[in-house]
Amino acid sequence: MKIVIADDEPLARERLRTLLAEQPGVEVVAEVGDGHEALHACAAHDPDLVLLDIAMPGIDGLEVARHLQAFEPRPVVVFCTAYDAHALSAFDAEAVDYLVKPVRPERLASALQRARVLTAGRQDGAEGARGGKRRTHLCARLRGSLRLIPVEDVRYLQAEEKYVVVHHARGEDLIEESLKALEDEFGDRFVRIHRNCLVARHELVELKRGLDGHVHAILRHGDKPLEVSRRCVAQLRDTIRHL
Repeated sequence: MKIVIADDEPLARERLRTLLAEQPGVEVVAEVGDGHEALHACAAHDPDLVLLDIAMPGIDGLEVARHLQAFEPRPVVVFCTAYDAHALSAFDAEAVDYLVKPVRPERLASALQRARVLTAGRQDGAEGARGGKRRTHLCARLRGSLRLIPVEDVRYLQAEEKYVVVHHARGEDLIEESLKALEDEFGDRFVRIHRNCLVARHELVELKRGLDGHVHAILRHGDKPLEVSRRCVAQLRDTIRHL
């Protein structure tokens, strides 16, 4: 079983590494100190299990776990934390176990066994539940690596077959999520202008009707107007008036 250890405390990583050395059939493929590095390590190594701290700088462990729900194959997550206050959020993020530091050898062994059973029989769902705190980044897979896109940098999201194209401050990326799920999660930040498009509210400048009668949205940083469907025009006008 391939394992990634993610914890911002070197001593905590060392303890887990020492305990894992006593367990048969496991290999630590990466040790990292923050959430960004954890996601990159998972993209690079396809681990079976991630031992994940919750309180880390930048992207915390709960958000890492939510991003990992979109990985294929999806690694099993076991949280290792100094606090027991996050237990409910941890299981909302579909962790299989929750270990309180200092991690006891028998509890780690039990968590590894649960991970083995789950890995052996797991059938990954098309979409994971997105409990707990809302994400601050979207995650695009790039040939064995990934790119984390701050949600605040996203200008608009456009569905394209089974992907969504994320248009953001540094270019475009594809993510394997549904537009509807993104609308449900980020409805206060994005507004629907078409069945295949969500636009960041802060990007909307005005609506213009063309000679053909079609209405288009003008974006603050857009290189082209975006078509607005008839059913969205009235709500969109109201949204712009209140910006």
